[in-house]
Amino acid sequence: MPTIRIVAAVIERDGQYLITQRRENASLPLLWEFPGGKVEEGETDQDALEREVHHRLGAHVRAGKMMSFVSHPYEHYTVDLFLYECTLLGETLEARAVKGFRWVPSTELEDYEFTPADESSMTKLLGLDPASLR
Repeated sequence: MPTIRIVAAVIERDGQYLITQRRENASLPLLWEFPGGKVEEGETDQDALEREVHHRLGAHVRAGKMMSFVSHPYEHYTVDLFLYECTLLGETLEARAVKGFRWVPSTELEDYEFTPADESSMTKLLGLDPASLR
């Protein structure tokens, strides 16, 4: 089973986290996740984060330290998801390659249905009860 390396940005502003909703035609449609995407061959995690956040939201970020890692098996592949603390450079965001985005306090993250890999990493990162996110 192939393994796909995915990076995601944990961007916090004023006690709220930036999350994005997958498009209707994406795998795992309409689920929520931290912004990011697949690391291409020859690319660093930081380069991938900067490219993916710009592609999806039209924004620039500076990647910081890795905060969390989870490996999650899906039916046809495994996702290795690396979450990085990121700083948003600028204020402008637009839904370019996502259905939408929101700033959400950690206390309300459980109100959103996340991809399984993001849910696992979020519960680990924020110390949430996995059962509360279903």
